[in-house]
Amino acid sequence: MKKTHYRTLWLSDIHLGNRDCKAEYLLSFLNSITVDTLYLVGDIVDMWQMTKQFRWPQAHNQVMHKFMQMSQDGTRVVYLPGNHDEPIQSYSGMAFGDIEIERELVHTTAQGKRYLVLHGDQFDGDVTMGKFHAWIGDKGYDLLLFLNREFNRLRAWRKREYWSLAGYIKKHIKGANEAIARYREACCRRADEMGLDGVVCGHIHHPESSFESSFENGIHYINDGDWIENCSALSEDVNGNLSLIHYLDSLESATVTPITTKTSRSEAA
Repeated sequence: MKKTHYRTLWLSDIHLGNRDCKAEYLLSFLNSITVDTLYLVGDIVDMWQMTKQFRWPQAHNQVMHKFMQMSQDGTRVVYLPGNHDEPIQSYSGMAFGDIEIERELVHTTAQGKRYLVLHGDQFDGDVTMGKFHAWIGDKGYDLLLFLNREFNRLRAWRKREYWSLAGYIKKHIKGANEAIARYREACCRRADEMGLDGVVCGHIHHPESSFESSFENGIHYINDGDWIENCSALSEDVNGNLSLIHYLDSLESATVTPITTKTSRSEAA
C-alpha cells in the first residue's frame, strides 16, 4: 500500500500512559505515512497520570518505538514538551538520540509563512481564573473522559465507530468556549509580538484553524488537537498547504480539512 507523504506533521497531547490514549489508532496512522519533519507538540507522555497509576500497554510502547524508528530513518523529529511531560523541558536545546528537544521554535512552511510552534501551557495564566476553578475544570474533564470511555464501550459493543462524546459536550459548555477563546487570544498575541504569521499549538484538546483579524496583520491560529478525544493532527504537504486531519471521522478513511492561508507577513512587507 502506498504511503501518504507529508513535508511536516504536528502531533500533540497523545498522553501515552493514560488509559484514554488512542495509541492503536495513532500507530495505524503513523504506519500509513512518511514525513520529513515531525513535531511532537507536548504532552506526548502523561507523566502526571503515570505518577498516580503506572500503565504502559504494548501499543503505547510501540508508538514510542515508532517515533525513535522514524528519527533513525531520516525523519527530523522535534519534541516540544508540555505540562504533562514537564520534566523534559529542562533538556530544551539538547537531543535524546536523534530526537531534538525544544521548548518552542519557529517553523517556516514551503510557502515562506512562519509559525510559532509550542505546546501552549505557557499561557495557562491567561486562561484560568484561579486554582479552585482550575481544580474544578480538571475534575470535570476527568468526568467527561469517563463518560466518553463508557459511551464508546457501548458503541463498540453495538459495532459502531468511535465518536467523541467529550468533545461534543465541551462545545456546548459556555465556560469551556470562553476559556478556549482566551487561550486562542494569548497564543496569537505571542505570535504577533514576534512578527510571525501564525501559531501552531496543542494543550486544550480542541483542533481548530482560524484567522484572528483583531491583530493588525492577522494571525493564523492552529490547534492540532489530541489523541485522547479527537485523534487529530496538522499536516503540511510539499507545496506548503496546511490541513487538519481528523483521523477517526471515518474508520474507512481519514477526513482532511484543507486550510486556506493568507499572504505571509514577509510577502506583505
